Amino acid sequence: MSYFTWKEDGLTGDCQTLEAMASRYEESAKLLRKMSKAGFYLNNHKKKRTINHKDKNTFISWGFTNEESPFLQLTLIKHKEMTGSTSDKE
Repeated sequence: MSYFTWKEDGLTGDCQTLEAMASRYEESAKLLRKMSKAGFYLNNHKKKRTINHKDKNTFISWGFTNEESPFLQLTLIKHKEMTGSTSDKE
């Protein structure tokens, strides 16, 4: 019997058939296209790939968790608390 080893398991690790794997990739492709149309973009920097959006509110509305460094996040929170500002532009 001839075969080859499939090494990707993050997206298809729970799939039991090739059809299930294909369906999972098709669902993912549809979501990535929808994200692209909504303004999300891929950032490649020093072998690290991130999906970004320039509008923080859009990013949050999609339910994503911001992985920005905690220092920067806490700095923004502290600034808002000190100024009483609710606007990101201040």
